[in-house]
Amino acid sequence: MPTLTLLLCGIASPVFGQRPPDDSVLGTAIAAAEAGRFDAAQYPGIAAHPAYGWVEYAALRRNMDLMLPAQAQAFLGRYRDQPVAEAFRADWLASRSRVKDWAGFRAAWSPQVRSTSLRCAELNARLAAGAADAQWTSDAQALWRSSAKAFPSECGEPFAALAMRGGLTPALRWERLEKAAAEWDPEVMRSAAAGLPADEAALANDYAAFVQAIHPRALNWPKTARSRLIASHGLARLGKSVPGTAEAQLPKYAQALGFTEEDRARVLYQIALWTVASYEPESARRLAAVPASAYDERLHEWRVREALARSDWRAALEAIRRMGDKQRSDSRWTWFEARTAELTGDKAGAQALYRKAAQKSDFHGFLAADRLDQPYALCPWLPDDSAAAKAAVARDPALVRAISLFRAERKAWAQKEWEDALSRFDQAQRRLAVAVAQEGGWFDRGVFGLVNVGGKNYPEETRLYQLRFPIHHADTIRREAAKHRLDPAWVAAEIRAESVFDPRARSPANAMGLMQVLPGTGAEVARKAGLPWGGAQSLYDADTNIVLGTTYLRQLLDKYEGKPYEVIAAYNAGPAPLARWKTQRPGMDPDIWIETISYKETRDYVARVLSFSTVYDWRMSASDKREGDALRLTDRMHGRSGPRKKFTCPLAR
Repeated sequence: MPTLTLLLCGIASPVFGQRPPDDSVLGTAIAAAEAGRFDAAQYPGIAAHPAYGWVEYAALRRNMDLMLPAQAQAFLGRYRDQPVAEAFRADWLASRSRVKDWAGFRAAWSPQVRSTSLRCAELNARLAAGAADAQWTSDAQALWRSSAKAFPSECGEPFAALAMRGGLTPALRWERLEKAAAEWDPEVMRSAAAGLPADEAALANDYAAFVQAIHPRALNWPKTARSRLIASHGLARLGKSVPGTAEAQLPKYAQALGFTEEDRARVLYQIALWTVASYEPESARRLAAVPASAYDERLHEWRVREALARSDWRAALEAIRRMGDKQRSDSRWTWFEARTAELTGDKAGAQALYRKAAQKSDFHGFLAADRLDQPYALCPWLPDDSAAAKAAVARDPALVRAISLFRAERKAWAQKEWEDALSRFDQAQRRLAVAVAQEGGWFDRGVFGLVNVGGKNYPEETRLYQLRFPIHHADTIRREAAKHRLDPAWVAAEIRAESVFDPRARSPANAMGLMQVLPGTGAEVARKAGLPWGGAQSLYDADTNIVLGTTYLRQLLDKYEGKPYEVIAAYNAGPAPLARWKTQRPGMDPDIWIETISYKETRDYVARVLSFSTVYDWRMSASDKREGDALRLTDRMHGRSGPRKKFTCPLAR
C-alpha cells in the first residue's frame, strides 16, 4: 500500500511492519492532533496502531473548512466502512454545508447518514444542483413528518423551497402542529402554522397560545376533533404543573367543546399522575377519576404505591389485581401481591405468591425466599466457549480499536467501534466480545453488551453473573470495608451501580470515579475524617475514590441509625429528599418504604444495590473450597448480621 502523506496536517497513513505503541501513547497522540501539535516522528510506530485512523481524524477535523476535497475523499476511501470514516463524513458534510460546497457535499453523501441537520443540508445540495424533482419533494415531506421537535437552522431553506413548490400543504402543517401539541411545544406549533391561510393561521396560533397558557377564548373555538385535541393537551400540560387548577378548569372546556372520554382521560391522567407522584391528599380520588381505558403500566404502579403509602392493603391488592398479566407477573408486583394478601388475611394465597416470586434472582425474589426461609434462586451460566472462538473475536479489528480507544479515554469513539463490531457478531460472539472487553478493563460491557442489546432482549444472559458482576480492586474494597465496618459486598454493589468499575467515570452532575463522589463531598469527607485531599482529579484514582466513598458510607450509616436502605437512598438522591420521604412515611417496613419513594431513579437504585449486594456477597464468598453464600437480604436491608444462605438453581431440580 503506498504511503499517502497528508501535507495539510503532517500525518501519514498506516505503515505496516512497525510495532504499534501502547494505548496510553495513542491517547497522547490524539490529544496532540486535536491541539494541532501532532508530529508522527515523535510517536514511533504510531501509524501502525490499529486505531491510527482516529489520530488522523483528530488532526483533520481542526481545519475542515480549508481542507481540499481530494484529501477528504482520500480519508473516506482509506477507512471505508469503518466508524472513523462515518465520524469524519458527518463533520466533512457539515463543513461543506457551511461553505456552500454542494458538489463536495454530494460527493461525500451517504444515505446512511441520519442526522436531521445533514439530511436538510442534503436537500439543499440537491436544490443547488437543480435536482429538486418529485423524489426531492417526497424526501422533504418525509423529513417534515419525521419529528415534532424544532428543526435545526439547516432545514429552513429546504422547507421554504418545499412550501414555494406547493409541497408543504395545510394538511402537512396541521399534522405537525398536532404532533407538537402532543409534545406540549407551542413554539413548534407556531412555526408549523406560519404558512397556513390567514384564518387558519389565526386559529392555529390561538391553539399554540392555549397549550402555552390556557385562556377563555378556547371556549368559543369550533367544536371540532382538532379543537378538542388541542384543548385537552393544553389542560394536560397544566395538569402536570398545577393539577388542582387543571381539574377545576376541565369541566367548562369539556362542556364547551364536547370532549370525548379520550379527551377527558388525557387530562385526568396527568392530573392524577402528578398528584400521586407527590402523594397529595387528593391522590386516591383523582386516580379513581381516570377512565380504565386510559390506565397504562405507569399509572397502575402509582395506584399501588398510593395505597401502600396510606397502608391501605386492600386497596393496594385490588390495584395490583387490575394490572395486566404481564405486569402483574413481574417479581416486584408478585411480591407486593403476596404482602398485601398476607396483610389482609389470605396467608395461603400469600404463600403461593411468595413461592412464585422466589423463583426470580432479584430484589423481590430474594425477599420472597427469605419469607419462605428457602435458598436463593440463582442459575449461573458458564458457556463452554472455545479458546479459539474467543481469540477470533479478540482479533476483530473493530473490537481491537474499540478497546484501544477506551484505554486511551476516548469513550465515545470506542462506543462507535464497539457498535460496529457487534453489528457483525452473532450472540455467542457478542458474549465473547464482552469477556474480551472486560479483560481489557472495559467492565461496563457486561451491562451494556448483554441482555438488552440493539433493541432485542436476551433474558438467558441475565445468568452470566461473572460478566455482569465484575470484581476489580477487591483488596482495596475488603480493606476499606473492614476499616469502616461495612459489608464489602455492599461496597462492590455501589461501585457496580455507580460506575461499573470504570475509575474514569464522570456523571453530568460531576460525580467522579468508581463510587461517583462529588468533589465537594470528597473534600468535606476528607476534612471530617482527617484524610488528605488531593483535589477533584484525585477522585479518578481507584484507591483514593474507594477510601473516600467508604468513609462517606460510614458517615451516612452513622447518621441514619444503621439503616442501609436509607443510606443507599441518600447516596443517590441526597439528604433533603430522604428527609422528606422519612417524614412523609415514618415507621414503614423497608420494602414498602422503598417502593413508595417518589423518584423512580432512587426507588430502583435502592432495590438494585441491595440485590447487587447479595450477588456480590455470593461471588466474593466463593472459593475453590466452597460454594458462595450470602447474608439474608432482609437482614442486610435492616443493617443486621445473621445467618448466611445458600443458593440453588430451580432449573436443576
